[in-house]
Amino acid sequence: MPHSKLPAAFFQRPDVLTIARELLGKHLYTNIDGVITAGRVVETEAYRHEGDHSLTMHLQRKRRQAQGLHVPGGAAYIYTVYNRHALFNIATHDAAHPDAVLIRAVEPTVGIEEMLRRRGLAEARRALTAGPGVLSQALGITPALTGRPVTGEVIWFEDHGEEIAETNVVASARVGLEYAGPEAAGLPWRFRIKGNLWTSPAK
Repeated sequence: MPHSKLPAAFFQRPDVLTIARELLGKHLYTNIDGVITAGRVVETEAYRHEGDHSLTMHLQRKRRQAQGLHVPGGAAYIYTVYNRHALFNIATHDAAHPDAVLIRAVEPTVGIEEMLRRRGLAEARRALTAGPGVLSQALGITPALTGRPVTGEVIWFEDHGEEIAETNVVASARVGLEYAGPEAAGLPWRFRIKGNLWTSPAK
């Protein structure tokens, strides 16, 4: 089956949970200074503006930066935590509904030598791209790319014809959201491909 780039319409649907789930098995590409790297998406998290106190708190704490979520779905939204980890999110739905999907882990497929160089690793192992901060580093994703379309020539996703069966998807609580209270922390909005060795460790 020919590879096809995901269109903006994929990200502009109203159900962020469906988008996060259906990104599993898709391939994330970057073209940074002419160097292409890519990985198969194996783990995502969904964030919804309704019923999700963690996103509500984020929108309040990062009010100025979070304007990057008040856009039509399909734009990159990248921010830094702990002053060093860049987290790559995609704004979904529309400007009035600031929902997002965080890409938590990818299985490296293209440009692995460049990924290793960026990460300072000697060989491809789980630490290369299993986690949102390290995958951003490996793929050359920085906050400077916020606002870029994830359907363009710098960042994009491709459908390679793979369908992940529901029986092969693990839905569990998202990582590191205890500060948002038990209800938000317990929402099963983290999606992983069952048994994949490149998913990020639980914390």
